[in-house]
Amino acid sequence: MSAPGSAERLLERFRETPLIVFWESTRACRLACKHCRADAVLKPLPGELTTREAKALVEQVASFGSPAPLLVITGGDPLMREDLFDVIDHASSLGVPVALAPSVTQALGENALKALKKCGVRSVSISLDGASERTHDWLRGASGNFRDTIRVIRAAVSMGIPVQVNTAVWRGSLPELPELAKLVIELGASAWELFFLVVTGRAREELDISPEEYEAAVNFLVDVTMYGIKVRAVEAPFFRRAKLERLRGRRFEHPLYHALVGRLRELLGEPARGVDQSVVPTRDGCGIVFVAYDGTIHPSGFLPYPLGNVRRDSLIRVYREHPLLQRMRAGEFRGRCGRCEYRLICGGSRARAYAQLGDPLAEDPACVYVPRPESHNS
Repeated sequence: MSAPGSAERLLERFRETPLIVFWESTRACRLACKHCRADAVLKPLPGELTTREAKALVEQVASFGSPAPLLVITGGDPLMREDLFDVIDHASSLGVPVALAPSVTQALGENALKALKKCGVRSVSISLDGASERTHDWLRGASGNFRDTIRVIRAAVSMGIPVQVNTAVWRGSLPELPELAKLVIELGASAWELFFLVVTGRAREELDISPEEYEAAVNFLVDVTMYGIKVRAVEAPFFRRAKLERLRGRRFEHPLYHALVGRLRELLGEPARGVDQSVVPTRDGCGIVFVAYDGTIHPSGFLPYPLGNVRRDSLIRVYREHPLLQRMRAGEFRGRCGRCEYRLICGGSRARAYAQLGDPLAEDPACVYVPRPESHNS
């Protein structure tokens, strides 16, 4: 099966240019989140890119051509870098759009938000990992962080800064997803991006949910798109498959799904729109590339498979020519993912395959979908 027209064009573009370059600017962070991909620490680690090297990275991003990929500066907490605004200014001068993923700490006050707006940051991503103080603060390891997070989101929105709310889908947040959807919409967020757990960094298996719960959750998210909020799923690309199945009139049946959707209807009423039809086929190494604090290039932040280092290698050449990335973009997977009719617009989580099976091209163990018999010929 071919990807829909717009997705097919994006896949062609992603062979040459990523949609997003993530830069882990530092691993320093004042929080100690229990699921932290970066396994962040209180002080910067030796080997961080210098200001000169960070600016050289920005120049490599610009060299992909126009339009330049979005540079998402993440961490750790990027506000821990003293040269952050200098690097952002350099990106702006080169026409590289920048988004920021800061941690909610004392550093992210009104003055910092004003400075981010002034320097032209396109959006900020703020993590909200539960609909209650108990759930969010437990995962974040910081009492009062839920209240601070709500305050920061409201402040940013009031300043006209687009806010993407990031939510980890884990054992605690799963039953709170309807309440989270309501909260995200009421706060005025421009997008809701849900991160499905990969056991890497500090994340542990006991925080994760089952494959059947994954399927119920992504189908619930399809319903959330009917309420006018842009929804994205990280490391659960089968959200796109669930969306397309729904658009083709195939209904999903599962008690958890019905419970979540029923609660969503109670909170928000009946949806006024249909299912969002957009399909952006990004996944690890396809439309996405990640540069770690020390310059190491990975397919994504959740897939710590080294591809090279920007200190000595061309980011453009690595992205376009590395054999693993080429195989990922071609859909050359093993197991069910390799036989699936959705392998080009979904492709499964390469990070989860690597974390659980030791093979970035293996099938995604969290996906329950069984490919149709004829799909291997598509």
